[in-house]
Amino acid sequence: MPKPPHNHQMARSRTDKDTTSRERRKLIAFDDETWNAFDLLARDSMSSLQELADEAFRDLLRKHNRPVDLKTALRESAREGSGREQGARPKRK
Repeated sequence: MPKPPHNHQMARSRTDKDTTSRERRKLIAFDDETWNAFDLLARDSMSSLQELADEAFRDLLRKHNRPVDLKTALRESAREGSGREQGARPKRK
């Protein structure tokens, strides 16, 4: 299945009431088999597609040892900083 063209303009434009929103919107394409399995899971679990997508992305971040939220990121950053010697420069990847 060919990938759809990437278009940053697909997200809806922001209005005044959207300025406080913290959500981002992206268009994701699924093949028919994946979509049907995803839709069936949503129906069986009585969850919205958004809830399932949120769970899937959180799981993916955890799998790759990435912080899921700001609080976790700050905690990990502080833990890394306290383990370094005084005045030592951080290692670059």
